[in-house]
Amino acid sequence: MGVVGSYLKKHSEALVKDVGIEAACKLTGKSKATLGRYYSAHDEHEDRFMPIDAVVALEEAASYPHVTAALAELQGITLSHDERRRNTDEKGGVNSDVIALSQRFAVLMAEYSQSIEDGIITVTEAKRLLRETVALQQVLVDMKLHLEEETV
Repeated sequence: MGVVGSYLKKHSEALVKDVGIEAACKLTGKSKATLGRYYSAHDEHEDRFMPIDAVVALEEAASYPHVTAALAELQGITLSHDERRRNTDEKGGVNSDVIALSQRFAVLMAEYSQSIEDGIITVTEAKRLLRETVALQQVLVDMKLHLEEETV
């Protein structure tokens, strides 16, 4: 098995262990043995990988998107993991997104104003600005998805 296959299998195993084997079986509809084959390093299982629908189901329940992050790393892509866990499945809509966008932008500008007050942006201030920029970016992604839904 190549380096890529081994890397993906290790991250598949991390994903299953993150969710828990019993929960992973329920979420995917697969047996423990089948899930084990997806991350087995034995020669007879080297060409078996977890189906993408199983990855999606498990990553939704996991604390981190292990397989997606591994795929991105293999392609030289950087992902930003959205650690928000919403209390509801309500998606709002474009109007809610516009409100959230203006609120996030206001927070970013307040952080910037405070950070640049002394003429120097410290590492801590830069990290706060980065956090707010990423949050603003996520609102834009949500807005894009809602707009795409409305055009279908």
